[in-house]
Amino acid sequence: MSRSRRLQRVMPAAVLAAIVLADLLVGRGQSVIGLLTMPPLLAATALGRRATIGYGLLGFTAAVLIGLYDDQYSDARVTAQTIRLLGITVATALAVAACTLRLRRETRLAELRAEAAATEAVLATAESLQLSLLGDPPQVAPLESTVRYLPASRHAQVGGDWYDAFTLPEGTTMLVIGDVAGHDAPAAATMAQVRGMLRAIAQATGGSPATVLDTLDQVLTDLGLHTLVTVVVAAVDRDADGAVLRWSNAGHPPPLLARAGGGVELLARTPERVLGVAPGAHRTDHELPLLPGDTLLLYTDGLVERRGAPLDDGFAWLAGAWEATGGEPLDRRCDELLAELGGRVDDDVALLAVRLPTAVPAQPGAR
Repeated sequence: MSRSRRLQRVMPAAVLAAIVLADLLVGRGQSVIGLLTMPPLLAATALGRRATIGYGLLGFTAAVLIGLYDDQYSDARVTAQTIRLLGITVATALAVAACTLRLRRETRLAELRAEAAATEAVLATAESLQLSLLGDPPQVAPLESTVRYLPASRHAQVGGDWYDAFTLPEGTTMLVIGDVAGHDAPAAATMAQVRGMLRAIAQATGGSPATVLDTLDQVLTDLGLHTLVTVVVAAVDRDADGAVLRWSNAGHPPPLLARAGGGVELLARTPERVLGVAPGAHRTDHELPLLPGDTLLLYTDGLVERRGAPLDDGFAWLAGAWEATGGEPLDRRCDELLAELGGRVDDDVALLAVRLPTAVPAQPGAR
């Protein structure tokens, strides 16, 4: 118990004793009995209901006895003494009521703290489980890469968001960001399956993102995995001048491209269907050159979606926030981006950011 807490607990008794002593010292001609309303009020601020009632009874008893000692029950003084005793009674009742409210408030605060601690523990567990499903942060040297995952505060469960990056035998770097519908264990299990299948398909079919998505969509149908999946698959082929980016988007928020010389661009193209809706639908590869120092940010919808706000507002915020951190290291840019969300999001957020180094060695056989 802290020193201030101990002082609060002994204060009512000390005040009661001081008032009695003061009355005895001032003599029978004077009376300070009215001050005996103080002990129960002080007890109400630090002690329980029983102690508050006890100090009220002690104050009332002391007032009665001191009144006898001070001859306060004569015809001329009995009315004033009665009022003093009534005041102590009322003060005790008010003190008990205040004490009850304080104890209820303290109990509620303790419950809220316990709930907050439990929620934080569940969120931490969910985040750990999700990260274990995602595996170690992918490394795709010589590209600089950073990943982040932030679970939704209102779900506290594993979910379907994922990121991935890997290099094909011929040297193409594949970048993936995706989201399986749902926030539960089945969604997480499906995410792990889809992630593994996408890797295998990319290894077998080569570096065309559209082909990877076409094949994955058909495989999901053949296996009877009836779920909706949004995903962006991008391929980076390095050359002497920088790199070539090819990507295909199945209903996912568009990647963000930040140029080394300044300026950001959402890689939005004609929307194409999510996976799991119409297998066999034709998907398109898009292509543009990348220069040394350019940065590509892939993300899930929890980063830009806000309740009651248009999605375009989220995209505008993302572009502005990312551009504002242009001179900082990649991992710090991602941290500051998530920090602007205030730590609480309505949906899971997964980030994958990659940057071309300022000097990019051409890969063998690059076109």
